[in-house]
Amino acid sequence: MMERAILVVSFGTSYPETRRKTIDQIEQDIQAAYPEYRVYRAWTSKIIRKKLRERDGIEIPDVSGAMAQMAADGIRDVILQPTHMINGFENDAMMEEAAACSSLFRQVEIGAPLLTSEEDNCRIVRMIVKEMHPEEGECLVLMGHGTEHEANSVYAALDDQFKDSGYPNVFMGTVEGYPTLESVLRRVRQTSVKKVVLAPFMIVAGDHAMNDLAGDRTDSWRKSFEKEGYEVRCILKGLGEYEEIRRIFIEHTKAAIRRLKD
Repeated sequence: MMERAILVVSFGTSYPETRRKTIDQIEQDIQAAYPEYRVYRAWTSKIIRKKLRERDGIEIPDVSGAMAQMAADGIRDVILQPTHMINGFENDAMMEEAAACSSLFRQVEIGAPLLTSEEDNCRIVRMIVKEMHPEEGECLVLMGHGTEHEANSVYAALDDQFKDSGYPNVFMGTVEGYPTLESVLRRVRQTSVKKVVLAPFMIVAGDHAMNDLAGDRTDSWRKSFEKEGYEVRCILKGLGEYEEIRRIFIEHTKAAIRRLKD
């Protein structure tokens, strides 16, 4: 019987198509990379879990529920690997739940979110440029979630890193933090571009991507740029769809596995 397991912790999404391409694929890749481990799932969003339960009859546990099930299944050593973007509030809450359940197991180790090290940031900058490099006469605007947590500073740092790496027409903005949409609009106006490519800088292309980014509301990012006279196209693809992003999560999982004692 397997006594070691990996709990993949995600915020969650109510959009099944993007879930299959992102969260499901991350879990499958982690399972393929570590077949000797049993892989479990937990989602942190109460709202999304409630919606799936009522709409689809799908029950997805939170971290505490998943860890209780793992203990009941005889798991003794646990790796928690979040698919969170940053070390923000969701990740803090996950770690608190994990700590509260740690007495159920022999060992509990926690992997890092996506944007944790300088190496992570550099790899993601290279991946974004490779996959979505704007053509001449256009710019790429990435929409992150943003937060009041101090970890929000990574978004402004990434915006600087794109520029410092020689990509002045790549801009980072956030829905709920800084840089704001207004600050991105000001900076894009200072360029000579006439076309804007919008893409979510989030693991899934869910509600924020469909509505805040590409939606028909007058305050959506697409509508805001169109009102400024730009020709806009949207890439509705979550970061979890890119192999390089999934590889980073696999490597973060590996780092946590190395900390387990035999």
